[in-house]
Amino acid sequence: MPLLVLGQGRELATERGVECPGELPAPSEPGLVERARVAKAALGNKVFILGHHYQRDEVIEFADVTGDSFKLAKEAAARPEASYIVFCGVHFMAEAADILTADHQQVVLPDLAAGCSMADMAAIGQVADAWDDLAEMGVADTLVPVTYMNSAAAIKAFTGRHGGTICTSSNAKTAMQWAFDQHGGVGGDAKVLFLPDQHLGRNTAVRELGLSLQDCVVFDPHKPAGGLTREQVRAARVILWRGHCSVHGRFSLEAVAAARVAIPHVRVIVHPECQYDVVEAADVVGSTERIIQTIAAAPDGSSWVVGTELNLVRRLATMFPKQNIAFLEKNVCYCSTMNRIDLPHLVWALESLVAGRVINQITVDADVAKWAKVALDQMLALPGETAKD
Repeated sequence: MPLLVLGQGRELATERGVECPGELPAPSEPGLVERARVAKAALGNKVFILGHHYQRDEVIEFADVTGDSFKLAKEAAARPEASYIVFCGVHFMAEAADILTADHQQVVLPDLAAGCSMADMAAIGQVADAWDDLAEMGVADTLVPVTYMNSAAAIKAFTGRHGGTICTSSNAKTAMQWAFDQHGGVGGDAKVLFLPDQHLGRNTAVRELGLSLQDCVVFDPHKPAGGLTREQVRAARVILWRGHCSVHGRFSLEAVAAARVAIPHVRVIVHPECQYDVVEAADVVGSTERIIQTIAAAPDGSSWVVGTELNLVRRLATMFPKQNIAFLEKNVCYCSTMNRIDLPHLVWALESLVAGRVINQITVDADVAKWAKVALDQMLALPGETAKD
């Protein structure tokens, strides 16, 4: 069954009948496919290609392993025989791979313009200034930073220096609970600074730990003192950074309601980076890996509307043709930066390696890497942690 895309009003369109708005370009010409195969074969075990779930199919075809960001970085670290790690993802993911891999391994990002809008919403200078503001308000002594994996290495290092931890979308509850436990638990004096995705932080605090929406405030780095008063900061339990995912933040409550009207017996599954009201209205909330696992385990004939990046949703529809899989929004939503990694860039990266040239190598400063790894190791030490994304 083809992927369904919610159309205007209550109508549905299929890929076979109507072009999806915002279609990606057609797959690259066959010559590039053959060149990629030849280059990869020539490199053999010296190269290990990582493909994030949100990549185009033409790139995923050449990935040795697929997954979310932290899983991929760990997979690279587990392949010491691979001198070259080609990360088909975005910049912060390649940084994490460089931090976790051995010194002799070189990490390549096929297009340096493949960034992450969420990660870019928290610059190290802004975060350092925010910490100073919060210290001036008298809360730094009991403030613990929890930083989402989708962040620059410098922000991870800041977190390590300040006694915090990293989290993924799967372990955010455990990470936030650990942070509270550093100063008496959820009912104690502890406060959490959650970076950089406000939606994941809010959903975790309220839905997973039982705090209220009023316990959360948003720190806006573009306003003096984050746009908050001393009283607001002192009363808050969780201080959320004003950041969001440009893909997951677009899903709306109206789209959930439209899906329930348009598709009988539909189940709505969304990523926890979605807005709070969307998450509240969904039937299932989970990381990219959990979305895949849930749909894989669902019975034939079941209907799902999925709130995550469109490349993955389309792939799920192909993988599970006996289910009815629809995309949540009528405005088709690719991750524009993730899609900068295409087959021409991958071929260029691989052929350059064959020729002995390492292009677009991602290297994290040694001191930054040291402190970022402190924060990552703290995540790995969390109770019951397996560190899935």
